Amino acid sequence: MSKVQAVERLMDDRAEIHNDKEKRMKLTVKVKKPGKRKELAAQELELPTAPHTLRELIIGVVENGVRSFTERQSGKSVIPYLTETQIEESAELGKVGFGAVYDDRQPDESQAVEAALTAFGDGLYRVFINETEIEDLDAPLVTQEGDHIVFMRFTMLAGGMW
Repeated sequence: MSKVQAVERLMDDRAEIHNDKEKRMKLTVKVKKPGKRKELAAQELELPTAPHTLRELIIGVVENGVRSFTERQSGKSVIPYLTETQIEESAELGKVGFGAVYDDRQPDESQAVEAALTAFGDGLYRVFINETEIEDLDAPLVTQEGDHIVFMRFTMLAGGMW
């Protein structure tokens, strides 16, 4: 079975239990850069089930992100506006905008999951749960309601050694 087929099978299994409200788990997800105290983004995330591996956690986060993106695409306002609170929160993150999505193409969820798993394997980001780094995609994972998940994003530098 190829990697793509394995990811699609896992996503199908997760889709079957996606609507069961009793098994849902809320986590706080933060995206950070090394050397920065403030996170780039932070949000509460509700997963359909408690993830048993880092792979399942990443898939759940990506699925949630794709759904959010699709909802933003379809929720266009005739006269967009921002409240004072939204402006302040956006300013703290470093970018104030209406959150408009100008691309009308629909994202491919399985392709997004595969890209996220590949990026993890390539070392483009690391994952910490309650300040403990998780390095193995398939090792057993114990998460609890309210855990803090940090995705530490690395920036590749241009150029090479002199």
